[in-house]
Formats: sequence, structure tokens, C-alpha cells
Amino acid sequence: MRLNFIRQLRSADWILILAAFTLVSFGLAAIYSVELSHGTTDFLNIQKQGASAVIGATLFLLIACSNYHLLRNYATVLYAAGLSLLGGVLVFGATVNGTKGWYAVAGFSFQPVEFMKLALAVALAAYFSRRARLEFGWRELIESGALTAVPVGLVLLQPDLGSAVLLMGMWGILVLFAGIKKRQLVALAVVAAIVGAVAWQFLLAPYQKDRILTFADPTADPLGQGYNVAQAMIAVGAGGWFGSGLGFGSQSQLKFLPESQTDFIFSVIAEELGFFGVALLLGAFLVLFFRVWRIAKKTNDDFTGFLLIGIGAVLFVQFFINAGMNLGVLPVTGVALPLVSYGGSSLVFTFLMLGIVESVGMRERG
Repeated sequence: MRLNFIRQLRSADWILILAAFTLVSFGLAAIYSVELSHGTTDFLNIQKQGASAVIGATLFLLIACSNYHLLRNYATVLYAAGLSLLGGVLVFGATVNGTKGWYAVAGFSFQPVEFMKLALAVALAAYFSRRARLEFGWRELIESGALTAVPVGLVLLQPDLGSAVLLMGMWGILVLFAGIKKRQLVALAVVAAIVGAVAWQFLLAPYQKDRILTFADPTADPLGQGYNVAQAMIAVGAGGWFGSGLGFGSQSQLKFLPESQTDFIFSVIAEELGFFGVALLLGAFLVLFFRVWRIAKKTNDDFTGFLLIGIGAVLFVQFFINAGMNLGVLPVTGVALPLVSYGGSSLVFTFLMLGIVESVGMRERG
């Protein structure tokens, strides 16, 4: 058993592991810096994030050394469990920042949409793998869309627009790889426009509408909804080449930048570590996405390929939205930066998904 474990470690993708470790380190450094501005002495958030990182890394190793093919057998169970958790949180969940999306028990919180990201990736991979050798038709588009629409609807009821966009983004990228036709894309665009209009009228909360309107015209409410984006852009621009130094950023340390540990942690890194720090951060993300794509290309079965594409898609969309809203090119939707932003649920489940990627890579090389 020991020799087998050593052989597995030797076949691990250490470049992917290094990229993930680098991103977690950036996050811990930024969270530590923000805690300095709060004047706390116990550094509770950095302790929680560190504990989540240890739990996530342990699960990463366990998943990497296990047989990921078993996920296909439990695709329906995982999907049903995810829907149950999303439905239950609407009744029993705690409300944070206007969103009823957390289970809070004994001082710990759990966000079920993080579990749903993984469950939906497995469910869609199982579905598309059964249809991969067939022509992608309207039935496949509608059925896979329905699989995605149910959790998206439950997430919008919280309301959590950012997480809903992540789930839809994963499905959109998967249907592209599954072979969607041009006429289906046009029909999908029409349906998206209709759904957007309905969501605007009946599903989106007032503050979410204000965020979208502020994105269209940032000067409309500079001291209200536009304040967060304005301060984030100031922080990014103030970083220069090497930044002001960890713990010395004026925007984060003087508390001008709201949600600095979660939504706008990218701006904290940009201000305090400058262009050099941002380049390292983006480089780590680039390496991470490239390794996931490289492993996905080498897979020999459709389920594995679609599963890795789904995992890579949700992480890429999450990164793209967070970086975009920090730079003022996308609306603020409350999406965290993977492996970097404060949040135990997000960190643990991101490690879980990367553990699956590592498991595939180890078996391909083995």
C-alpha cells in the first residue's frame, strides 16, 4: 500500500498543485492584510481560512488517490442531493447580505451552491457522455438545459445572481463542446433574452437591478451602488509596478474598499502587490486552467472529458467574472475569486474539484 501511494505521488501533476498552492498563498496574504486594518488581535478569519485550506488539501489528496469513475455511478444521487440542499436552504438557511444561501450550524456556515457546482458538473458529464456519439439535437439541448435550469431557479430564489450565472456558464461551455449547432445558438440567444426579461421583472432583487444599471452608467450613483466599483478601480490603479506593500494599501487599510476579503480581494492584491503581484496571480490561474485543459484533452472516455471541461469551465467563469467586476468591465455579482477569496465552502469544494482533475491526470500518466 505504501509503495502504491508513493507511485501515485510520483505521477501527480505537481505543476497544477504548485499553481493551486500559489493562489491559496495569495489569498491568505491578502486576508491577513485586511485583518490588520480591522485592528483585531485574534485574526479569526485567517485561522478559519487556513483551517479550510488544510481540510481542502486533505480532501484533494484523498480524491486524487481514489477512483473518480465512481462519480458516474452516483451522478443522479449527487444531483438530487444538490437540489435538496438548495431547496432546504430557502427554508432553513441563514440570510447574509440579503441572500438566503447559507446553512449556519454551531458557528460554521456552508453554502450549498458550492456543492451544486460539482454535482451539476458530474450530472451533465454523465448526460453528455451518453449522447457524445450521437448528433447533438434539440432534445439534447432542451434536456441538458432543463437539468441546469432547476438548480439555477433555486439559486435565483435566494437570490444569488452570481452563482446562477456560474451554473449557466458551465452548461453553456459544455454544450459548445458537445456540438451545438448555429441555429440552436440563435434559438438559445432568443430564450436567454426572454428569460432575462422575466428575471428582471420577477426574480432580481432591487439591489441586483441597481448593480446592472450602475454598470451601464457608473456615474449614475457614485456614492451608492457605484461606490464599490469606483473604489476597486482606484485600488487597482494605485498599485503601480510593485504596489504599496502588504498591509499598506490605502483603499483596503482605511476601509474605503468594501467586501475586501471576498468580492474585491483582487483589488487588494493589485494595490498592495502591484502589477508584479497581479502578473503572478494571473500566471498561476493561467497555469491552472492550462493543466486542466491539457489533462482533459488526453482523456480516453467521454464522461471524463466532459467532467473536466465542466470543472474547468465553472472555475474559469468564476475567475473571469470576479476579475472583470474588479476592473469595472462587468457588473458586480458577488462572485468570489477561486482559491483566493475568503470563504471556507468555496475553498474546500474548489479543492475537491481539483482533486478530481488530479485523479484523472494521475491515472492517465500511470
